[in-house]
Amino acid sequence: MANRLVRARPVEGRLPELRDRLDSGEIAELDPFGVAMTTALDEARYDPDTGEAAWVEEDYCTPPLAMEREAVLDEYFREITIVEADVDEGEGWNRLEHLPGLWEALGTEPEG
Repeated sequence: MANRLVRARPVEGRLPELRDRLDSGEIAELDPFGVAMTTALDEARYDPDTGEAAWVEEDYCTPPLAMEREAVLDEYFREITIVEADVDEGEGWNRLEHLPGLWEALGTEPEG
């Protein structure tokens, strides 16, 4: 298992649907990666300088994020880039902590 530091450009107008799918638990039910993906995307950050979302995601795939891309990510993001293929999870999030939360920055707050 590796933690990937990921950056991707959100597809315009698609993130409200992703937020709904996260909030409903639909993505968390995807086996084997749904819970990890939900956690990562809930905590995703937004880089206003580049317009990219950034997050750290637990991943078991070769190539990286293959299942996640096919099932979810390619619907909502373009230019998905693995910035670092094997990063310590805490260190990865620390590198993103200065950025605003994705959902707050784009006005699509989580339920609850």
